[in-house]
Amino acid sequence: MTPLDFFARQRVRIGYILAVVVLYFSRPAPRPILIGACVGLVGLAIRAYAAGYLHKQAVLTTTGPYARTRNPLYFGSSILALGAAVAMNSWLSAVLLLLYFALVYTLVMRREEIELRGHHGPAFDAYANSVPLFFPRLTSPKQPAATPGSFSWSQYRKNHEYQAALGFLLLLIALVVIWRLHVA
Repeated sequence: MTPLDFFARQRVRIGYILAVVVLYFSRPAPRPILIGACVGLVGLAIRAYAAGYLHKQAVLTTTGPYARTRNPLYFGSSILALGAAVAMNSWLSAVLLLLYFALVYTLVMRREEIELRGHHGPAFDAYANSVPLFFPRLTSPKQPAATPGSFSWSQYRKNHEYQAALGFLLLLIALVVIWRLHVA
């Protein structure tokens, strides 16, 4: 198993361990929790928008947010992680969380590129040459999208995107509980 495979397969399990560590070092308070929740909602909205377009393994999705970045789900996740870092109100928690995200998801994106290139060949190469890997372009796509597509709530549900929202809600609840225990 290569490091790319390991991190791609174990990132959620490692993330649970990291969650315990960053929660231990967190120093939540109402204002940072509220600001972090607002930032996280932006990340969740981006993830939801992307999940409504994504047809995993079926087609190379190049429409909607995928016309601006090849990884809108991970871009949304990065904003979600930033929101969590703000809500935790701890530099150590923030650094650990953001370093984890940067390291693991850089490796995961590279692994997925290899898989997509193997699955879609020249179509993926053309797509990769015209759309940035992570940070979305702000201008309109230069070429019309190769695959038709529009947002679908059924696709959102099929991709189980609601799990990210539930996970973030649980994190916010945990931070409120930690705050209340510290002030009690």
